[in-house]
Amino acid sequence: MTLTTLPVDTPPAARTRRARPLAGLSPSWLFAVPALLVYAAVVLYPSIVGVFYAFTDWSGVGEDMSFVGLSNFRAILGDEQVMGSLGNTLLLTVAILVVQNGVGLLLALGVHARLKSRALLRVVFFAPVVVSPVMVAFLWKYVYTPDPSMGLNGLLGLEVDWLGDPSVALWSIAGMVVWQYAGYSMVIFLAGLEGVPKELHEAAMIDGAGTLQRFRYVTWPLLAPALTINLMLSTIGGLKLFDQVFAATNGGPGYATETLSTVLYKQAFVFGKFGYSTAIALVLALFVAAVSLIQISYLRSREVAQ
Repeated sequence: MTLTTLPVDTPPAARTRRARPLAGLSPSWLFAVPALLVYAAVVLYPSIVGVFYAFTDWSGVGEDMSFVGLSNFRAILGDEQVMGSLGNTLLLTVAILVVQNGVGLLLALGVHARLKSRALLRVVFFAPVVVSPVMVAFLWKYVYTPDPSMGLNGLLGLEVDWLGDPSVALWSIAGMVVWQYAGYSMVIFLAGLEGVPKELHEAAMIDGAGTLQRFRYVTWPLLAPALTINLMLSTIGGLKLFDQVFAATNGGPGYATETLSTVLYKQAFVFGKFGYSTAIALVLALFVAAVSLIQISYLRSREVAQ
């Protein structure tokens, strides 16, 4: 008599292991793969190719190029226009960093108070942020008109060529940027103010602390994370400033408002020195990264200390 062996069902765990050959990858990584591929094609690959071009004399047209090593970087050190634009960039960054965050903090404190119109004021102060920087530049070109009967001159009774005078043009650009982005800083500071526990203020009031004392010893230390974010964004935005300068003055008068971003643009698309402009862009990127790392290290240590 022959015994027939009945088929034994495969254990569920074994079926699951055979059905999931990619079990080592979590679903979140599988969903992220398309985005990572797009990021690599749009950001990483052009950046790597740009680093290569920084060591060539490519004109941006055709395939003729030669490897020149560090010649482009040595030329940067001897280029008075690049060095002057670096100074302008640093001055703009410092002015924007200080004034924008100071105004943003004052606006945040104002709209954080118990005002009936505080919701409307928040919208009004934040509105310039959503406007294109180029549109803001064209708007302020009318505000900065040299006509003594119009714009800022007419309002203040002055006769100043705000964008045509080399001594004030750079600060006029800074004022334009502060006007647009002070509301952005305000929102970040406002989020920090909303997170300050009311119990701390009440305890300080019971101890006899005045308004300034409560701000100095209660509010200000707890605003450290918001301050870190604002200072970082202001610094990076100031160092790579381009749109407002290009649309308002195109770097003029002379080179009074040239920034590193406008110089590298002109070297590439006006003078046809694509390799040289890419070297300037690489130096700018490394400079921004170094400043950001130093700044974030200091600000984070300050947060821990407080």
